[in-house]
Amino acid sequence: MPSGSAVRNAGLGSWTERRLLISPERDAIWFEGTTTSHGEFALRVRRTAAALAGLGVGRGDRVAWTGGNHPSALETLYACGQLGAIWVPVNARLAAPEAEYILRHAGASVVVHGRELGELADTLRDRLEGVRHWVAAEPPTEGGAGSLRYEQLLADTDPVPRDEPVSLDDPCLIMYTSGTTGRPKGAVLTHGNMTWNAMNQLLGFDFAQDERTLALAPLFHIGGLNGTVNPALLRGGCAVIVRRFDPTGTLQVIEAQRINSFFAVPTMLDAMAREPEFRTRDLSALRTIGAAGAPLPLPTLRTWLDRGVTMQQAYGMTEAAPGCTVLDSADAERKVGSAGKPLFFTDVRVVRPDGHDTGGDEVGEVIVQGPNVMAGYWNDPEQTAEVLVDGWYHTGDAGSLDADGFLYIRERFKDMIISGGENVYPAEVESALLELPAVIEAAVIGVPDEKWGEVGLALLVAAPGTTEDPEAIRAALRERLAGFKVPRHIRFVDDLPKTATGKIRKPDLRNTHLNTEEPPA
Repeated sequence: MPSGSAVRNAGLGSWTERRLLISPERDAIWFEGTTTSHGEFALRVRRTAAALAGLGVGRGDRVAWTGGNHPSALETLYACGQLGAIWVPVNARLAAPEAEYILRHAGASVVVHGRELGELADTLRDRLEGVRHWVAAEPPTEGGAGSLRYEQLLADTDPVPRDEPVSLDDPCLIMYTSGTTGRPKGAVLTHGNMTWNAMNQLLGFDFAQDERTLALAPLFHIGGLNGTVNPALLRGGCAVIVRRFDPTGTLQVIEAQRINSFFAVPTMLDAMAREPEFRTRDLSALRTIGAAGAPLPLPTLRTWLDRGVTMQQAYGMTEAAPGCTVLDSADAERKVGSAGKPLFFTDVRVVRPDGHDTGGDEVGEVIVQGPNVMAGYWNDPEQTAEVLVDGWYHTGDAGSLDADGFLYIRERFKDMIISGGENVYPAEVESALLELPAVIEAAVIGVPDEKWGEVGLALLVAAPGTTEDPEAIRAALRERLAGFKVPRHIRFVDDLPKTATGKIRKPDLRNTHLNTEEPPA
């Protein structure tokens, strides 16, 4: 960022440069025993931008990143911001065909992958002619011999400052979310969306200048990236990165690193609370946990409140970067089950099908508006026009507002299943099931699960003459879908209830199968 001149980069690419100027000595990143200051982080981002530029990345090009949590995720995100390029995080748990679709749809020209995804790079290298370079963030554990080495690329560059003209309206990243039509959609989040979401989070969670936040949830998820991590970095705090969630190890890091805040889904919080060390670990520095992805059960809430931690239930989605509402712990028991009130710069309404606001406690569709709401879906004007109407994003979630203005999410119009914080769309799973020769009809619904909150139950009509083998079905699905999308329970039925037009009546399935004995695994 040249001194003595107006800064042309208004996006995330300028954040590290401003921290280099204002607070270079403060901690920015901690990862596996190594601490990186904001000054050092800024220079690494410069080197990453130079390395990507050397690979031919320029304005508007898409750079994908996939892997377990690692500093390279944030380095490539901010480096793309300095180049005017677009970052594309890809869920590391996806099967090869799913990852291939996203990389092809996004038009990624460079893919940076984690050490555990060398084999994925080998599998897709010859299938994706548009990907010019595959880069291993670390030496791969298996495969990946054809990938360039990230650290070597950085070592071969000079950390030169750059100031590309980037506006708040320019795309920052494309984050894919599973779609009701069976194919993921790429939500385009602008630099303005990212900035205003960070401001919402700063106000909603009261981050300090020396905030130490835990990057616990996956950075390829919007909550893991933007729940506390990016806002804390904007504030000048430190992101303590752990590769993946481990209950015992996470409690150790919270204590040792004096963590102040983090974002998690309820299944993570339950798992930590069940650990024998939960009662004895020093959590005195931990001030706030933002919980989202599923309703927070009251016993879980009370368990953490008893340890002196402020629990703030939140509601959001990828398309809103993600923050929409938050429930302060002061209201948590009084308004149990509520998703809270809107964040400062975001508006929330609940409307009837005719677009008019509902009355008190009347259920309608939740719609949101604000500078954090996405620009649209990548290369999908029809889906964009369907959900963005007059500036309001139509979430597809059914909810209501009580007399005090607290939002309650009642059900999901889109049939989405939230399993351990992962969004699973039945249409996508059903599409994969119907590709199997043994299946002629399929319906997937969510059923309660003590550990994951919800899991999938697949109800199948078998093809004549085939063996009804649930494990064979699951094995075939694992080749097509991420493991978390594979239904935990599979039942074969003689037929599926349908409407006069042939549409499967899912309410009937729920009424029948949610009130029976535990389905066989």
